[in-house]
Amino acid sequence: MAVAGAVGPVLKVDGLVKDFGQVRAVDGLAFSIMPGQIYGLLGPNGAGKTTTIKCVLGLLEFHTGAISVLGEDPMRAPERTKVSIGYVADDPMLYGSITPREMLDFVASVRGLDAAAATERARELITALDATRYYDSLMATLSRGNKQKFQIVSAMLHDPKLLILDEPLSGLDARTGRVVKGLLRLHAERGGAVLLSTHIMEQAQALCDRIGVINRGRMVAEGTLEQLRAVQHSADATLEELFLKLTEQEEDVRESIDRLRQDMNGR
Repeated sequence: MAVAGAVGPVLKVDGLVKDFGQVRAVDGLAFSIMPGQIYGLLGPNGAGKTTTIKCVLGLLEFHTGAISVLGEDPMRAPERTKVSIGYVADDPMLYGSITPREMLDFVASVRGLDAAAATERARELITALDATRYYDSLMATLSRGNKQKFQIVSAMLHDPKLLILDEPLSGLDARTGRVVKGLLRLHAERGGAVLLSTHIMEQAQALCDRIGVINRGRMVAEGTLEQLRAVQHSADATLEELFLKLTEQEEDVRESIDRLRQDMNGR
């Protein structure tokens, strides 16, 4: 839900187009996220989700359209934009030869954070994520889930206005996943905005205030879960069911299961 009295969107994407050679990865995409909202950007593999995120982060140049993060263009003002963003990638991008403590100290230094305050915030988050015992272990020795925990801590260390997460719960156990969901909701309740990309529909249904479904680089539906249900005339449909309909995969899934059933029954 949006925060009462909010002036404008934390993130606004308007008419975004991004090509890779002859392939159009993002085709006129438009959406916005208000303070206090968790927005789910959902789509099949190759739909353009990660490309969109990288454009928002200023990591990719785009051809036409506009992106605004708290009024700043990520391409024209990358340093000012990055101050407002925390990012959790789908694949933890961490140096294996350092410890989480060293990494977080470095992040705090680069972001110009008060060292004592940053250390205290890191300890609070690490404790909540049950990762204290790995604080001084080499990153290379950690499991994917524990690396993901420290990537989340790094992204939230400076209390960003916009938190961008690409498959944030991948590799996490049930306890940690529940804590991360709570952290995201608390972040939104305090006026932050969250852009969440995930393939796990149950997570998106439980977390997101608004949902944008993209397919082949285009927005095919947007709104609350109830609005998506109303458009599809499916009052009790799960988000997974709606997603498969909107991305034209429902019939293909049914046919695939029928073929498997026939093959298995014929053995």
